[in-house]
Amino acid sequence: MNTETVNRRFTARRVILPLAALLAAAALAVGSGASFVSSSANSASSFTTGTLTQSNSKANTAIFNLGNLKPGDSLSGTVTITNSGSLPASFKLTETGTNGFVNKDNLTLKIAPSTAPATPIWTGTFGALTTAGPLALAGDWAAGEARTYVFTVTLAQAADNTEQGKAASATYQWDAIQTAAVAYNQ
Repeated sequence: MNTETVNRRFTARRVILPLAALLAAAALAVGSGASFVSSSANSASSFTTGTLTQSNSKANTAIFNLGNLKPGDSLSGTVTITNSGSLPASFKLTETGTNGFVNKDNLTLKIAPSTAPATPIWTGTFGALTTAGPLALAGDWAAGEARTYVFTVTLAQAADNTEQGKAASATYQWDAIQTAAVAYNQ
């Protein structure tokens, strides 16, 4: 064998062996289906709904109750309403009343916050509070916020004998309404 033939065989082996190894690796990669992979995860996304509840210091009882009222007498009673839910709310007050007086204006009702008794939120004829619909109470109430109201009923000093033995009564309903919906972005 001559030197040129030996060199060609040696060169061929140097090229063929690495080429064969490369082809074998390529065949193995293609055959295994290998590819790049990445993944990530988020922890559980969740939410809970809030609650809209209230407590009434005189629930299922009268705010005031008195017999034998005479001209010029006043009667006051207080009630505390608390937004005991977890959501802010607005509140409305509805009166369902009957006024059996001859001159209905002889019996008046004043409702004022206990923090500002000289600044009533409503004053007028007893039984006429919600003639035009429920009375919206000022502002939104935060969760846990409590407000106390003083109800004062007065029989006019000018009430005459035609008002003897007359009666009036009313029930009061407090309604909490959720505040406007909010779109949250996180």
